[in-house]
Amino acid sequence: MGTRLWSPGPVARMGFALAVVAGGCLPGACRSRRAERHPAPAIAWELVYEQEIDGNSDIYVVPAKGGPPRRITEDPGYDSLARWTPDGRRIIFTSERTGKAQLWEVAAEGGKPRRIRANAASESQSDVSPDGRRLAFLSDLDGWPRLLVQDQDKGAVQELVRHGDDTIFGNPHWSPDGSRIAFSSDWPDGHQVYVVDVPGREVRPVARGCEPRFTRDGRSVAYVSRRFPSRSQLVAHDLETGQERVLVDWPALNYDPAFSPDGTEIAFASDIVGEWTIFRQRLADGQAWRVTFGGPARYPDYRPPPVENR
Repeated sequence: MGTRLWSPGPVARMGFALAVVAGGCLPGACRSRRAERHPAPAIAWELVYEQEIDGNSDIYVVPAKGGPPRRITEDPGYDSLARWTPDGRRIIFTSERTGKAQLWEVAAEGGKPRRIRANAASESQSDVSPDGRRLAFLSDLDGWPRLLVQDQDKGAVQELVRHGDDTIFGNPHWSPDGSRIAFSSDWPDGHQVYVVDVPGREVRPVARGCEPRFTRDGRSVAYVSRRFPSRSQLVAHDLETGQERVLVDWPALNYDPAFSPDGTEIAFASDIVGEWTIFRQRLADGQAWRVTFGGPARYPDYRPPPVENR
């Protein structure tokens, strides 16, 4: 198994959460007070995420190392599920500002959002392919949920996956080479993670769980494994060998995995402190840091580095 965090009991968990609130830092091992004072590394990455403040959910961007967040959207409608475009210049997200979930995009610096598709369907959870040419998303355009892919230049739409009529799909994510998409579906009997080959449309199951995310090398898919009502793990599944390693095993609900540009750490949301909060964890040693404060926050995504820095 991979790096695992200390797993306290109910009483220790309370102290675990209080240490996070007091120090703003959450070490993976929690072995010493000195470790709790470790500052977050001075990195240049940014995270986009959704946060609810005063009852309104909008999109924010914050330096991963810590600092004041920037509010990107401001609308009474529910804005959520933000992801960066591969060039890091725009943010795509789902919004209910028209009364129904639809796909929108906005410049990384903020400004007036633009609606990507206009129809009567509910469409959400979009992800742009690594080459920027295709958009994967979920839609009930013909009355039933499906995983679709749209050509960004021509506008042509391809149905990639359709399961049963009442299927709940979730969280499509492109592989780094753009050949596959990971997603979740509750077909046929509970949430499972699948991978679909985009050219051939061949679908294969990966594991029981949800919210899949490819690792940066494309060899594994991380996902949420929910085995207990109030607790979940983040697990990486090797697509070739089937071997799994636990990435996050905090005594809480842990969701929304996303990998840093260099693959050395993971960002995720956890309710370890009593409300959904975004954390970063270094994969090598389990050292972790709290990122968000001031309201429930979910679905982080690391901003890709500029093209010239890749």
